[in-house]
Amino acid sequence: MQTLRDPLKLNTLAGTEEAQGATRASVVFERLREDILEGRFAPGEKLRIESLEARYRVGASPVREALNRLTAVRLVEQVERRGFRVATLSGEDLRDLVRSRQLLNEIVVRESLRCGDQGWEDALVLACHRMWRCPMTLADGHTNREWELLHRRFHAALIAACASRWLIEFHELLFDSADRHRRLNVAHLDPEHTRLEHRDIMEAAVSRDAPLTIRLLNESMEALVTHQR
Repeated sequence: MQTLRDPLKLNTLAGTEEAQGATRASVVFERLREDILEGRFAPGEKLRIESLEARYRVGASPVREALNRLTAVRLVEQVERRGFRVATLSGEDLRDLVRSRQLLNEIVVRESLRCGDQGWEDALVLACHRMWRCPMTLADGHTNREWELLHRRFHAALIAACASRWLIEFHELLFDSADRHRRLNVAHLDPEHTRLEHRDIMEAAVSRDAPLTIRLLNESMEALVTHQR
């Protein structure tokens, strides 16, 4: 005699499996995103589903979902009938990216400086101090991953008081794209100059000098175009 299965239990099981799938996709998304930002996959390199399954030890569904999410944030491109590839980089794209970030700074930085309280200011100073103490590159010339994390936290702290979540998320999207260019060209950047310019940005921000903060930020972004490989 066939035993009837409890619909509630079936729904719970399906929900659990769905949650596990979403978690696996998120893990693949974060790992593949970092691999792209670190340059482990070259611009334009084809991303084969089977290879990614083996690399991250998951099935095809989490890989496809992660690739679709990375396509949405423009780190991956979907080529019609040819699958996925790492988004290509070009001088024209970089100039457009830098200009977009500079225009966005006029809004998010100004708003953050206007609304930031003492807690915001303390967090920004601390983020700058931690980045200041951490070397930007390792002995082999590669970027220090700890510095990368601290660098991201500094820029997040700078705009944290901006009330618009949409603008902050857009800022993060542009930051990721710019980060690819910077990491690929880190050998051409001056670590000491980078330390000093971030200190100057922090000091201008805590002084609530929005025009100076924005100008210093925008000038630092111009280095991406100057040193593009």
